[in-house]
Amino acid sequence: MMNMARQYVTEAILLAVRDSAHADRMVTLFSREHGKFQAIAHGARQPKSRLGGCLQPFASIRAAIAGTTGVETITQCEIINSFRELRDDITLLSYAAFLSELVSELWPERQPDEFVYDMLLTAYHTLPHRNPRITALASGWQLVALAGFHPEYSVCVNCGRALDQSAGFSCDQGGCICHYCQQEPLPEFGLPAGELMDKLLKLDWQQPDSFSVNSRTLLQLENILYSYLEYHLGKPLKSLSFIKQLARSSVMDKASQSGDNKG
Repeated sequence: MMNMARQYVTEAILLAVRDSAHADRMVTLFSREHGKFQAIAHGARQPKSRLGGCLQPFASIRAAIAGTTGVETITQCEIINSFRELRDDITLLSYAAFLSELVSELWPERQPDEFVYDMLLTAYHTLPHRNPRITALASGWQLVALAGFHPEYSVCVNCGRALDQSAGFSCDQGGCICHYCQQEPLPEFGLPAGELMDKLLKLDWQQPDSFSVNSRTLLQLENILYSYLEYHLGKPLKSLSFIKQLARSSVMDKASQSGDNKG
C-alpha cells in the first residue's frame, strides 16, 4: 500500500537530536497523540534557520509535520518549554538523558501513550526542583511498569511468601525471591528496598510526599533498575555509563575534600 502524504500539528518532547547531512537535523519526538517517531528538519543547522533554536534535547515543542510516515519533515516549530536548565547542569542533564533514552528504547514507533508523555513532561519539570537522583529513579521504575515490566516486590515470585529481610531480586523472574527459593546468590532486596519501591511506584507527581531515603537502599534500587533494564533491553543504556562516571567523580571529589568516604 502506498504511503499517503499528510500534514499535521502536534505537541511533542524531543527525546534525541542528532546532526544529519546537508546542515539538517534528525530528531526523535514523543507526542501524546502519535507516540514516538522520527522527523528531519532540513537546514536546521544553518545560522539563519528558524528551526535550529527550537530543536534542543528535552524541549517541549509545537511542530508542524509534513510528509509520509517514516519520511516526515518538520516544517515549522515553536518552543513551549525549552527546559534549558536541564542542559545547563551536568547532573540534571545526565538524569534527563536517562529518562529520554529509556522512553526511546522501551516504546515502539507510533504507539501513543498519554501517561508516558505526561510522566516525562512532569519529570522534566520536577528534576530541577527536587532531588534529581530520586526523581529519575521513581520515574524510571514507573516507566518500566507502564511498559509492562512491573516488578513483583511484595511477595516471592516463586512461592508467594511475603517479602523478608533476606530476599533477593531476580531480573529474569521479574521480582523478589525469598531465601528458601534462591538457587544462586542474588542482589539483596529486603524490606527497606520493598518499602522504597512501593513509595516510588505509587508516588503522586501532582502532590509528591516528602520522605527520607537510606543511601544504601537507594543504591540497591538503582543498581537493580539498571540491571533490570539491561536484561529486558538486551543492552546497557548509553546514558547510564555517564551517570555512573558522574557518581564516581562525585565520590572522589568528596573524598578528596573530607578525607573519607562517608555517605
